[in-house]
Amino acid sequence: MPIPPLFDLSGKVAVVTGASRGIGQSIAQQLANHGAKVVVSSRKAEGCDAVVADIKDNWAQGAGDAMTITCNVSDRDECYALIDQTIAAWGRVDILVCNAAASTHKGPIKDVPDWSFSKMIDANIRGALWLTDRACPDMASRKDGSVIIMGSTGGQRGSPDMGLYAITKAADMQIARNLAVEWGPQNIRANCIAPSLVTTDMADVLTSDPKRQEMMEWVYPMQRIGTVEDVSGVVVTLAGPAGAWMSGQTITIDGGMMAGSGREEG
Repeated sequence: MPIPPLFDLSGKVAVVTGASRGIGQSIAQQLANHGAKVVVSSRKAEGCDAVVADIKDNWAQGAGDAMTITCNVSDRDECYALIDQTIAAWGRVDILVCNAAASTHKGPIKDVPDWSFSKMIDANIRGALWLTDRACPDMASRKDGSVIIMGSTGGQRGSPDMGLYAITKAADMQIARNLAVEWGPQNIRANCIAPSLVTTDMADVLTSDPKRQEMMEWVYPMQRIGTVEDVSGVVVTLAGPAGAWMSGQTITIDGGMMAGSGREEG
């Protein structure tokens, strides 16, 4: 079946960080499935190589392809190298998905140790800035590109346990807005995606217990927790022609949670 033109990514090169599992893995798979060449990136090559093999066997079609380039997004030199190596191998970067993030503290902001503060600021904020600092000029040379930063609904509301993480995710939304303004004249669009709870390995502590899952699901009007495909489908939209005039936005993916409770009141 041919790819609908609005979602055709043939000839495009995408870089996805945090792509060895979960949401990032699904994003890499779907971008390749729609024709893109995808750099699967994470800190460790082993997990990325498994995703690359799966993409080549089951997801890539047409011009779609995949390769591994490792990167710790907390390190500026590694972020620069990720983009430089992609351009050296495939000649360009058209789509940048900043998905990798860290959450190293649970509890009030006042209790965050310095090492944890630095880790989250580097991984969740500076990493996106370092990657875009290198990728956007290449996109500008062709006057076309899409930057997609993974935020969270945590960045849209307060949290008693994840306060610093929430702050970094709110910062990601502002990064997308600023990139949209700074690079818009070069036809580069930048957006943030803010998912709520999604069924990944990280959410197993909630979803593996039926009672806990039921307790979580009542807050969603759609009466279910999200899937990785719910998120990766939006990335495909933003990456290609379908999202050509959307920039500076935060797209919330939450089954209606922010609109109101799924439980009847009274």
